[in-house]
Amino acid sequence: MILAVAGRRVDPVDAKQARFPLINVDTVRMRVRALLREKGATALVASAACGADLIALSEAAGLGIRPRVILPFERQRFRNTSVTDRPGHWGPLYDQILDDVEPMGDLVVLQNGSGDDAYSAANSVILDEAVDLGKSTDQPVAALLIWDGTSRGGHDLTEEFGVEARKRGLLVTEILTR
Repeated sequence: MILAVAGRRVDPVDAKQARFPLINVDTVRMRVRALLREKGATALVASAACGADLIALSEAAGLGIRPRVILPFERQRFRNTSVTDRPGHWGPLYDQILDDVEPMGDLVVLQNGSGDDAYSAANSVILDEAVDLGKSTDQPVAALLIWDGTSRGGHDLTEEFGVEARKRGLLVTEILTR
């Protein structure tokens, strides 16, 4: 099975509402590992932000599952804006994962500008890449949302990912972050 993954980043220090508290990282990591085994995942497509993405990519790599990373823009800029700007020591894990996938041709860097539109475009490409991998390997494709299960309202990229995955006919599984 090919899994397309999106989810919450860990909460900032001054979060007004807990969506993915740093203290829950190990619990989420165990849930992700169990789900990857249960689904028999062979490849995982995600971005590489702190929290859900890096946990899923790390667990996939540890289980011998092919990781494919989609970044909305250049690697260092993404690291600064979506990885090391939150609590936890995410930078070294990000660097290691990208160093591992890049030589295999499994790092896709888009040039989509900035802001929510860039992240929305990356989410769409994550789904496209997962579907293409499924077709090329004759495997089923599903989506995994790693989040608190509640929309933030407005332009919630994780919620939008789930909506788009369902529109494409993919089974969507959720792992809660709280």
